[in-house]
Amino acid sequence: MTTALLEREAPAVPPAPRARARRRLDPAAIGLVPFAVYVIVFLLVPTGIALGTGFVDGEGAFTLDNLAGLAEPTILRTFGNSLWLSALTALVGSVVGALACYAMLGLPEGGRVRVAVDAAASVLAQFGGVMLAFAFIATLGAQGLVTSLILDATGVDIHAGGNWLYALPGLVPVYTYFQVPLMIITFMPAMTALKPAWAEANLTLGGTRLGFWRLIGIPVLAPAFLASLLLLFANAFSSYATAAALASQGAQIVPLQIRAALTSETVLGRENLAGALALGMIVVVSVCMWGYSAIQGRAARWQR
Repeated sequence: MTTALLEREAPAVPPAPRARARRRLDPAAIGLVPFAVYVIVFLLVPTGIALGTGFVDGEGAFTLDNLAGLAEPTILRTFGNSLWLSALTALVGSVVGALACYAMLGLPEGGRVRVAVDAAASVLAQFGGVMLAFAFIATLGAQGLVTSLILDATGVDIHAGGNWLYALPGLVPVYTYFQVPLMIITFMPAMTALKPAWAEANLTLGGTRLGFWRLIGIPVLAPAFLASLLLLFANAFSSYATAAALASQGAQIVPLQIRAALTSETVLGRENLAGALALGMIVVVSVCMWGYSAIQGRAARWQR
């Protein structure tokens, strides 16, 4: 009787699970195929070519001469120009863009001004190349509209000391032009993530508006600001089309130095130096993107 009772009260043992059927391909993954092809063709393959050509000579034999060429004074000066140009325009663009984001905090999120600024920032951040170069030539060139207006109104010729727009200093306002809207796009989500309850709690506890920004606002926004600053630096460091359209002669920055190595008719036999230069750019941009991802991961905690 006891045995029968135990058998009646014992839980039923579920049958052994059947072998799982072979997983089917998720239809949603098929949508990633075009993007994967794009990444392979336009990112991985060119990166592999750059890495490969940087370690071979004109005959296809392995060599380190191309990497040794990176230590030449001209190449070092070119990298220095690119670094300070990228750092300066990133810093100016991030500060101006952050101030613009702060000014938009007082606007309704769905208001006309806010929507117009967001739309303009999205367009102008991608406005570059020959079109942007022509816009600055028509505005600030030797016979540009603003140049002529300043000359007629004040008698001052802004190009009296030389046509700076087509040299390295001319790239500073041009790059800043598209850095500011890019900063607005990347930094505005962090600004909107500041909760009004934090400011109210600060005032309730006797704090001031300045104290809120010093103790709460700036520490919370600092990771997002630094991440955006790195993104702007990488954006300027890798820009080519606008600089190539403005500076048709010379190679003041690394992308133009790569063009010179590939197309120069006076310095022959150094085509593979372009691969070493591209390798140097990949290293710099990779460090920036690693720093951006690390800082952005920390900043994302405050945007949830």
